[in-house]
Amino acid sequence: MESLFCCPVCGRALVREPGRYLCQNGHSFDLAREGYVNLLPANLRHSKSPGDDKEMAAARTRFLEGGWYGPLRDRLCGLVSELAPAGAALLDAGCGEGWYTQTLAGVIAAKGGRTAGVDLSKPSVKRAARRCPGAELAVGTVYHLPVADGSVDLLADCFSPLAGSEFARVLRTGGRFLYVVPGPRHLWELKEAVYDRPYENEEKREEYPGFRYLDVVPVEVRFTLPDSRSVQDLFRMTPYYWKSPKAGAERLSALDGLTVTGQFRIHVMERY
Repeated sequence: MESLFCCPVCGRALVREPGRYLCQNGHSFDLAREGYVNLLPANLRHSKSPGDDKEMAAARTRFLEGGWYGPLRDRLCGLVSELAPAGAALLDAGCGEGWYTQTLAGVIAAKGGRTAGVDLSKPSVKRAARRCPGAELAVGTVYHLPVADGSVDLLADCFSPLAGSEFARVLRTGGRFLYVVPGPRHLWELKEAVYDRPYENEEKREEYPGFRYLDVVPVEVRFTLPDSRSVQDLFRMTPYYWKSPKAGAERLSALDGLTVTGQFRIHVMERY
């Protein structure tokens, strides 16, 4: 079966066979039991276990399955439905546990297309593969995507690292890039609990080589986390977890619930 992935060693197209992916040069990559493939070359693996660990992946899964970010996912899927041509190929770059990928893949499948997802975290991709049996999932890095030049119609990046030159490489001319970032007051109440002087995120439209802006779509939702565990799961999903002062982290851990504002921006760009 033809794959959206290409060989990370030589760049040739990969064909999916029973139990493995194979390129014409004989490079072979085994399918894991869960249905994903590891396409991260050893020279790009900067640690023994790169990306989020099992605990981080589990925390994010619990939080997202609570549905708090449902309005963002719904709006993202609506945009993909509007923008995707028949038979479209979609890549979820930094797919994580596949919570967004699952519904995006459903939208693309309804148009006769295919979906692939790539993430650096093996524990996350394992979860994504179980969640998205109709998509192709691979361990890999967005900075060296195992995807051929100009082979993707849509590329989604939800809170993941931006690799502008790689995204431009894999998107066809006229392809669309959906880049989800936090709004200025995203998770403001959490930041108030953690920081003595919380700060707003910078709001900007940065021009990336090879892309032109089409729109910036705002999404906002307010929700109440009912217990300490859900508050901590959200905290672990954010960069604040790694750089918060100890006193702030302790204040947050003492909370048995929190009402939070989710403020998102979907930057919609076209590859030219």
